[in-house]
Amino acid sequence: MYEKETEQLQKIIDDSSRIVFFGGAGVSTESNIPDFRSADGIYHQKYKYSPEQVVSHSFFMQYPEAFYEFYKEKMMILDAKPNPAHLKLAELEKAGKLTAVVTQNIDGLHQAAGSKNVYELHGSIHRNYCMDCGKFYSAEYVKNSDGVPRCDCGGIIKPDVVLYEEGLDSRTIQGAVQAIAEADTLIIGGTSLVVYPAAGFIDYFRGKHLVVINKSETGRTVRAELTISAPIGEILGRIAVR
Repeated sequence: MYEKETEQLQKIIDDSSRIVFFGGAGVSTESNIPDFRSADGIYHQKYKYSPEQVVSHSFFMQYPEAFYEFYKEKMMILDAKPNPAHLKLAELEKAGKLTAVVTQNIDGLHQAAGSKNVYELHGSIHRNYCMDCGKFYSAEYVKNSDGVPRCDCGGIIKPDVVLYEEGLDSRTIQGAVQAIAEADTLIIGGTSLVVYPAAGFIDYFRGKHLVVINKSETGRTVRAELTISAPIGEILGRIAVR
């Protein structure tokens, strides 16, 4: 399956020298990290509070215990390993074909695979800081702490992830937008394109080839040269880097 589409993707990649990859939760589902919006995603499971409520700034400030109970269980999958999609993107970057990865994910798997130029639009579970003194802590420290993780100074530790009601980091936005604007090929993968402002970043693309690889239809219409409705790791794993 997908032989014709993979062949077409190979030609596009061979023809490209400034590829940017824009990805979301679907990139990491093949690493057994649950996404949010698919049929068995986090948003379709039953909790006392909705996931949107729990991962909001106001909820974190008001109910840190309930926030961390959900966050540690559902969003901190520390034993996850990069899958063929992460590995192939890192390989493309190393070969000088790919200039940047722009990701909505917070799992750090692109860096674990070897990618260097990664714009994490929504932050990372691997960076955590004390809200009082600013000291940084690892994901392992947060995950293994009892209840609400606290700093040596007594302050509450907050993950460096963008919660609902919070704005994106301006330097990350600037870098991501510039990379997309300068790309000759944009590959959009594993994202439903419904989370804004991130989904709007693809509008800055003015290059030659636009590709979408996603198991389901995207939430907005994209005039892609090539659309492949398949798991992204399965497709990118077949690509030769040359």
